[in-house]
Amino acid sequence: MKRLIGAALSAAALLAAIPAFAETTLTVATVNNGDMIRMQGLTSDFEGKNPDIKVKWVTLEENVLRQKVTTDIATKGGQFDVLTIGTYEVPIWAKKDWLVALDQLPADYDVDDLLPKIRDALSVDGKLYAAPFYGESSMIMYRTDLMEKAGLKMPDSPTWDFVIDAAKKMTDKANDVYGVCLRGKAGWGENMAFLTAMSNSFGARWFDEKWEPQFNSPEWKDTLTTYVNLMKEAGPPGASSNGFNENLALFNAGKCGMWIDATVAASFVTNPKESKVADKVGFALAPNKGLGKNANWLWAWSLAIPAGSQKTEAAEKFVAWATSKGYTELVASKEGWANVPPGTRTSLYNNPEYTKAAAFAKMTIDSINSADPSHPTVKPVPYVGVQYAAIPEFQGLGTTVGQQFSAALSGATSVDAALAAAQKAVEREMKRAGYIK
Repeated sequence: MKRLIGAALSAAALLAAIPAFAETTLTVATVNNGDMIRMQGLTSDFEGKNPDIKVKWVTLEENVLRQKVTTDIATKGGQFDVLTIGTYEVPIWAKKDWLVALDQLPADYDVDDLLPKIRDALSVDGKLYAAPFYGESSMIMYRTDLMEKAGLKMPDSPTWDFVIDAAKKMTDKANDVYGVCLRGKAGWGENMAFLTAMSNSFGARWFDEKWEPQFNSPEWKDTLTTYVNLMKEAGPPGASSNGFNENLALFNAGKCGMWIDATVAASFVTNPKESKVADKVGFALAPNKGLGKNANWLWAWSLAIPAGSQKTEAAEKFVAWATSKGYTELVASKEGWANVPPGTRTSLYNNPEYTKAAAFAKMTIDSINSADPSHPTVKPVPYVGVQYAAIPEFQGLGTTVGQQFSAALSGATSVDAALAAAQKAVEREMKRAGYIK
């Protein structure tokens, strides 16, 4: 009897020592934007459905995220299991076999529901390599009360001349109100995302058909001069340090008459919990110069799995959860339909609950549809991409040029000197990389 009791106790002790299941910890690298912060708050839903998986978040500022993720994947560091990357990285990294193809997503994920422009941007040879968490273009968000006070009415598709005039009339520096807030923080995905999109509308381009840099062109001179002068006259102080999040905070505090930036910001500027001016916001297409191109970009912050991950199966479950229709419904149930991640699925824009709650829905989808990565500017170009050129060298080039242009905005250098330095730096790198023979 004693022997049986002893055996039973030993077995019980052994069972107690063995975990009920082998737990997998996923390390997810993401950007510190509002939608991603919201996703972190909802992680318990995923972990509840997948009790054998725990999620560890690494949340970084945009420029830092890009640097760390690029270094990790290029060196096969294996630090992350899920990466937050964009439409720029996906085709380049997929062709280098750095990403896992997402061809094991469950049937109810409904890949065919993804917006065609976004799906195409995240696919190579018909295979999806990243799932879009949210998609965006850019547009004008503006204060309807300040526009009215200035005696102006915002057109659906305004010109740069209208925007410049309105910005000056809306500026009231004595009361800390600035007519326009635009990105000035250096970075290929920060100030250069805005300035490259702006330059497209001015007829400028990064390269001609022979890959010769074009910063010595009159179109770039016009773009950068207009930007710097506008920001000096109607922008906030310290604008050369402002990126997406800094300008969002300024707009929500009531300090910007207009903000030209990512369409995804619309849910934040109209949310009374976050914005002091939530009930006074209107939307319009990004400006044009009458040349047939608006100054809007195309982007999707997306979730991808590095080829070096040892936890691919668990990572695929997380990616499918975070970018599913079910996740959209989860956010809607907690935060309301206006706050769901936008710009990824056709079904969302066919959902009357969403279109009723989100006054910005039509302008967002119109902006996404008007961006053309294959023909981003007025003249022919050898590259694909609206606010970037989809070549591996662009990250470094864009940041170098961004630093020069940010210095021009701060007054540390002149517009002419910034353009000359950009031309020289980009020409040297393109020769070194073999684009220019």
